Amino acid sequence: MHRRTPSSKPAWRALAAAALAAALALTTAACGDDPPTAWNDPKQQQQQKEDGAKSVATITGPTADAKDVPASTAISFTTENASGDPTVELKDASGEAVKGALQADGTWLPDGVLDYGATYTATVTATDADGKKATATSIFTTMAKPSKQVRVTSFLGDGQVVGVGMPLIVRFSRAIPEDYRDDVQRRLIVQTTPVQEGIWHWTSPTEVHYRPKQFWQTGTKIYYKMQTGGLPMGDGYFGRADVTVDVKIGPSLIMTVDNKTKKMTVTKDGKVIKTIPVSLGKKSTPSSSGTMVVIEKQRKTVFDTMDDPNPANRYRTDIEYAQRLTWSGQFIHAAPWSEGVQGRTNVSHGCVNVSMAMGRWLFDQTHIGDPITVKGTEDKLKNGNGWTDWNMSWDEYVKGSALPQN
Repeated sequence: MHRRTPSSKPAWRALAAAALAAALALTTAACGDDPPTAWNDPKQQQQQKEDGAKSVATITGPTADAKDVPASTAISFTTENASGDPTVELKDASGEAVKGALQADGTWLPDGVLDYGATYTATVTATDADGKKATATSIFTTMAKPSKQVRVTSFLGDGQVVGVGMPLIVRFSRAIPEDYRDDVQRRLIVQTTPVQEGIWHWTSPTEVHYRPKQFWQTGTKIYYKMQTGGLPMGDGYFGRADVTVDVKIGPSLIMTVDNKTKKMTVTKDGKVIKTIPVSLGKKSTPSSSGTMVVIEKQRKTVFDTMDDPNPANRYRTDIEYAQRLTWSGQFIHAAPWSEGVQGRTNVSHGCVNVSMAMGRWLFDQTHIGDPITVKGTEDKLKNGNGWTDWNMSWDEYVKGSALPQN
């Protein structure tokens, strides 16, 4: 497996580290017995100001005349004695400007994947306090279209309305090596209105989720972009394309089930709107305690466990108003056969049984991504058994990120 050496990381990282080291060295000297004379000598201070007045711009990547540059490339650069932000311009061979923007890491990123096998000219301009400009230019050529590509997909599609617990889910057609996940994650861009703190969490080498610190606010508008076209993803593979998605968060509908009372409490935007008797899993097949979200909804389906090795667990039953909570087969669903004991006794195979009337009512209320917390059962929910992003504390969730929390 190809692994990058530290030198293959963007040059701006090394330059930033060097600048930090120099600053630390200066700070250390200031704590000694003999303060630097330049700090106390007005003439020397003025001379240093005059000597360093001219601005300087340097493009560190892609370097001039570089070939086979990934089509996902950002423009890395440094400036000295610049007043305000520098300007960055990228043009194709016909002179047409490429749209892009400065990033938090100090690079300039095009809005999308560049053309393969094409020549571009990058120009960085820095201006000093007197208005004098310094310019750096780099002409480079992108690589040919790669034959080894990774497909990047979003579970959600444009225009969907989802629940307040819905994680953003991005999947890759091939496992992303661990030492490439930070670069991939930098290209997963989330914008929300209103702004809410959140972070990406790798659930597996082929899947990464994003959730906010708290449940999404009602009515939140979410735009997220997977700017992965042409991005190196290890072993000679590159991202196939960029993907963008717009979704909206619906009402804050939260379900809480207490095994002690055998009741579900449903709140909507902070107000209790229904209390529903339930029957949970019996002792031999207990329901899981933890926080889950609705994964899928099926108006009618069939539960078929005839291949279960335990004959006692084999059955085939028509089900209505089914809402999946775990991959192992726990659902909220209507169970008319247990209506006589709902609210008093647990008789299910792990599901949350409700009456036919309440199953229909709840099915009409919920969205994919609405959260449900089950409390007080004999079994603890295992992370990964469904979308268990909310079954972890925020501190636990942050540990699944390939980048440090901002």
